[in-house]
Amino acid sequence: MGLSFNAVTVLCALLIEATFGYPASLLDRVKHPVMWMGALLEYFESQLNHPSMPEEKRRLNGMIALAALLATSVLPIIALQYTLLQLPGPVALVVLACLASTLVAQRCLYEHVTAVVEALDACGLEAGREAVAKIVGRDARALDEAGVARAAIESLAENFSDGVVAPCLWGVLLGLPGMAAYKAVNTADSMIGHRTLRYAGFGYAAAKFDDLLNLPASRLAALWIIIAARFHDDVSFKQAVAVVQRDARNHRSPNAGWPEAAMAGALNLKLSGPRCYHRASTEDAWIGEGKSEATTADIRRALALYRTACGVQIAALGVLALLIAQA
Repeated sequence: MGLSFNAVTVLCALLIEATFGYPASLLDRVKHPVMWMGALLEYFESQLNHPSMPEEKRRLNGMIALAALLATSVLPIIALQYTLLQLPGPVALVVLACLASTLVAQRCLYEHVTAVVEALDACGLEAGREAVAKIVGRDARALDEAGVARAAIESLAENFSDGVVAPCLWGVLLGLPGMAAYKAVNTADSMIGHRTLRYAGFGYAAAKFDDLLNLPASRLAALWIIIAARFHDDVSFKQAVAVVQRDARNHRSPNAGWPEAAMAGALNLKLSGPRCYHRASTEDAWIGEGKSEATTADIRRALALYRTACGVQIAALGVLALLIAQA
């Protein structure tokens, strides 16, 4: 199995996920692969991360937990992929694409952000806070309407990289096991990769490894957003490029700043900036030079740009598969 087959598999997975999402019946009956990973990590954390442990021990145990999570998540997928590849090519492709579709979040992300704008429009600020709290880690209770809108747009940009572009990139390079490995690391980072007393040591390996795996994807996500801006009259391609060049590295994350800067520039907004996590304020730098008073109209523009960026990625995968096949 080569890069061309991987690219076609990921392309089909994106089309399947965009059309069907993750079926609610499966979610009710067997949950979601990310939930399985999360439950496993919770068990490892309960056994290996105790407040009485010294920091160095907790950091070492965090590495052990991450390695165990990767082994239990990836080794069965390697065996499964090997078995499936013994089947006729079209059958293997369809089954692998269906499995891979569970590890990308195009439709899910769009629906969650759409829920925020619909809540704000229909029910007001409190409903918007409740909706955005499902997709961001900050304290939503402290947000005004503009803050809710910015948070939704920032989450859309960052999760486009983390939840869509990155698993696709690793799927093209390493097949279904690559996607599973990435999702395991990303899940670990989202659960334990926090700079808190409980997780600063134990989650250190997860946070650093996630940063490394997301480094190429975040730049690629910014590129897809910039290209997508070419297809919209109400956003700025030139400003997207300029803000990425100037502000992408100003984010406290080495990766999140890239898609956020592309989105901020395209929409002529200021994103990031001061925020509150777990009742602690952070004085993060602003990204972009537009208005900070984002509105529901800006969320809708961001969603339209996101849809086009997803289309750009799908087209790029198709071209890549053809080029590799002809080489």
